[in-house]
Amino acid sequence: MKSMLSLTGARLAFGMWVATSAFAAPFAFTTGNPDGLMGAASRRASPGKLETETADDFTLDQTTVIRRATIVGLVPPGMQPQDIKEVEVEVYHVFPLDSAVPPSGNVPSRTNSPSDVEIGTATRAGNSGTLTFSTDVLNSNFGVDNTVVNNLKVATAPPGGEGSTAGEEVEITITFTSPIILPAGHYFFRPEVLLTSGDFLYLSAPKVIPAPKDLQAWIRNSNLTPDWLRIGTDIVGGATAPTFNMTFSLAGETVPEAGTPGVANCLGQTIAALAQEFGGADSAASSLGFSSVQALQDGFTLFCKP
Repeated sequence: MKSMLSLTGARLAFGMWVATSAFAAPFAFTTGNPDGLMGAASRRASPGKLETETADDFTLDQTTVIRRATIVGLVPPGMQPQDIKEVEVEVYHVFPLDSAVPPSGNVPSRTNSPSDVEIGTATRAGNSGTLTFSTDVLNSNFGVDNTVVNNLKVATAPPGGEGSTAGEEVEITITFTSPIILPAGHYFFRPEVLLTSGDFLYLSAPKVIPAPKDLQAWIRNSNLTPDWLRIGTDIVGGATAPTFNMTFSLAGETVPEAGTPGVANCLGQTIAALAQEFGGADSAASSLGFSSVQALQDGFTLFCKP
């Protein structure tokens, strides 16, 4: 009852907003298609294998509800969709947020890396029921020029990496049953995939947007944590060190008039904005991918916490 009263109060308090208020709009981000240059491990821990995380960045210009994502990777030949057992997604701020400062000094640089730890409210996984996923085979024989899988060390004799490989190119479509809500900012997106056997190699995509709007991909395993290494520059060096993007997309809706996390009126302002933008709380929950009005309010309650 309390949640419905707070929603009603928000509607009444903000029901007379002027007609010039900004409205929600579809959000879409993509790095494009794989370029065949790099396959980097991004896998869940399994017997004999360390957890290995590969992350690439994206920016949001305003508060955004992310409903879906896609990732493209390489799996062993003959792999069936049912052989993908688990998918987990984490989101990180850019260092030094959520990190020890100064850093350990065990890696060449932490400038523009993901943070030490993920944003807890943005973690989603199949086994927790907060995402579902489906898989499509795009190419039964796709090759990459280089890989980074187990040897996560700074190259002493560039170029580094673990050499070329080939396999099935697959696209995994992820639906967040509990959508991810993030304020405007710069973030890293990190998916992990667990296979029945073999490794999921996250495929690289062309880097077409210059820094600092677009940073490069980073990788770490559980031995390296909390630090990260640049896939290009650190592991794959050379006279002109390469940089890599990874192949992923995000989709959802913006909430331009959302409140500011940590500010006292954040939740009331946000719920009122959603009711205004979508024509009611029920419509907002449905349009944004929440299972109910209560789920929408619960999600934005977490968003508004400092």
